[in-house]
Amino acid sequence: MRVLFTTPILEHPAAGGPQLRIENSIKALSRVCELDIVYRASAHTEAVEKTSNFFRNYASEYSVLSRPIPEGLFFRGLSLAERALNRFFDTRTAGQAKYILDHIDRRRIDILWFGYGNISYPLIKYIKARKPNLKVVCDTDSVWSRFVLRELPYASGLRKLRIWRTGRKKELEERAWVKLCDVTTAVSEIDAEYYRSIADEPGRIHLFSNVIDAENYKLPPPPPAGFKKPSIYLAGSFGHYNSPMDTATRWMLEDIFPRVLQSHPEVHFYIVGRNSELGFGHMNSPHITVTGQLETVLPYLCNTDVALVPLKFESGTRFKILEAGACKVPLVSTTLGAEGIPVLNGRDILIADEPQDFAKAIARLLDDKELAKTLALNCHNLVDEHFSVESLAIEAKHILEYLNRD
Repeated sequence: MRVLFTTPILEHPAAGGPQLRIENSIKALSRVCELDIVYRASAHTEAVEKTSNFFRNYASEYSVLSRPIPEGLFFRGLSLAERALNRFFDTRTAGQAKYILDHIDRRRIDILWFGYGNISYPLIKYIKARKPNLKVVCDTDSVWSRFVLRELPYASGLRKLRIWRTGRKKELEERAWVKLCDVTTAVSEIDAEYYRSIADEPGRIHLFSNVIDAENYKLPPPPPAGFKKPSIYLAGSFGHYNSPMDTATRWMLEDIFPRVLQSHPEVHFYIVGRNSELGFGHMNSPHITVTGQLETVLPYLCNTDVALVPLKFESGTRFKILEAGACKVPLVSTTLGAEGIPVLNGRDILIADEPQDFAKAIARLLDDKELAKTLALNCHNLVDEHFSVESLAIEAKHILEYLNRD
C-alpha cells in the first residue's frame, strides 16, 4: 500500500511536541507501508535541507514543495499582487493541490495522509473536491477548538471575544473535516470521544497516539557545564504572552516557585525551549536559568530532579510527560497537563492544581528520593509499554487496514 504523507511543518531535530509527533508518525508509517513524503515548506532554506536529509531515510520518494524567497522591489510587488489575488482565489492552495494530485497520479498513491491536519483543512477540501474517491486521513495532534477555547477563563475584553470567534470557527471546521475525511486521527480517547460526538460516522475516528522513540533516550547525556542541583525543569515552546506555556510559566514564577524556595532555598529552576528567552530571559538569576531554544533538551531533562507540567489550558497529550518518563525523571503536573495519558496520581506522577499543592508536590519529590525513584520508574514502564514507535506502528497498521477493507 502506498501512502503519501504531506505536512506544512517538518523539523529535525524536533524543537517541540508537534514536530516530534510528525517525526514519530513518519517513522511508524514507514514500517507498515510504502511511504512518500511531500514537505510543504514556506521556503527552501539550509534548515529545510538538513531536515530533508534526515527524513529521506524513511521515504520511498521525498520532495520539498516550497516557494523561493523573493528579492528586490519587483518581486515584492509580485508577492503583494499575489496576496491581493488570494482574497478571491487561494493561489497557494491551488498550486500545492496540483503538485500533490500530480504526485498521487504518477505514483499511484492509495492514501493521502495529512500531518498537521488541524491546519490543513483548506487543502484537504480542495483536493477532495477534485478527487472525491481518494482516501484521505486528517491527522490531528489535538482538538484545536479546545486548545483555543480553554483560554476563555483566563482572558478578558476584546481578546475574550476573539478567542470565542476563533474557537467557534475551528469547531465548524472540525465538523466539516470529520465528515469529509475517510479517517480523522486522535491522540487520545478523550480527543477521540470529541471527534466521534460530531461525526456522522464515528467509525471514521481512530487513535493515532503521541509517542516517543525510546532509542533516543537510552543513553543519558552528561549535564551542561555549570548545571546546578537540586533543580526543577520546565520545557516547551513559548511564543507570546497568552500562550499556554507562557501562562503556565508565569504561574510557576509568581505563585509556585517562591513557595518552593521557602522550603528549599538552594533549588534552581531551569526554563527551557524555543522563545523562552523572549518572555522570561530577564528572569535569569542565581535561582533561575532561561536557556532559549536548544538542539536537544536531554542534558537538562536527564539531570534534573523534578520535571514540571503546570499547564492551565491546552489540548492533546503532552510529550513533556512521555519524555520525562522515558528519562526516568519524576513529574509534577496539573490535571489538564496529564490529560489523555493514563497516569495515576501517586503511582506514576504527582498531580496538583492549586499553587500550594503544586509547590508541596515539588518539595515532596525533592525530599523523598525513594518516592521520586518509584514514580519515575512506574511512569517509564507505562511509556515504554504503551507510547513507543512500535505501538504507533500497530495503530497505523489498523488505520490502513480499515481504509483498505473494501
